[in-house]
Amino acid sequence: MFSSLDISIIRKIQEDLPLVPEPYREIAEDLQITESELIDKIQEFCNKGIIRRFGATLNHRNIGFKANAMVVWKVPDERIADVSKIMVLFSAVSHCYQRPTFLDWPYNVFTMVHGETKEDCEEIIKEISSAANINDYNILYSTHELKKSSMKYFTEG
Repeated sequence: MFSSLDISIIRKIQEDLPLVPEPYREIAEDLQITESELIDKIQEFCNKGIIRRFGATLNHRNIGFKANAMVVWKVPDERIADVSKIMVLFSAVSHCYQRPTFLDWPYNVFTMVHGETKEDCEEIIKEISSAANINDYNILYSTHELKKSSMKYFTEG
């Protein structure tokens, strides 16, 4: 089902992207193909459902953030798009997404806010609340960090 090139591509793109201005060009060069060929192949994998999603993990501690707050917001459905646009303008927000509500969980917008201290996070959250005019929210702090890892395919050994 997979050619040796397909397997090589999958092995490369499941690893961390190179921290260079053109990461796909560097990967393509390593594979001895053009960047266009690599992107076409990735698009093919996506179209066939072989790749369902690309994800990125921000190692917040490595870039200086010591405090993290998941903020859950109760946003009227008709305002979700507008409110989300406001929330993502804050540089301390690394994630913003909509989630379903439940009878005992009315929060439908989640943001991850990073700061140097818990107090920094809370100040940013107040600013977001004011800018978005949303006052119904709850702050959830991480108690410990879990190891983040993804499934690996076509590994050697």
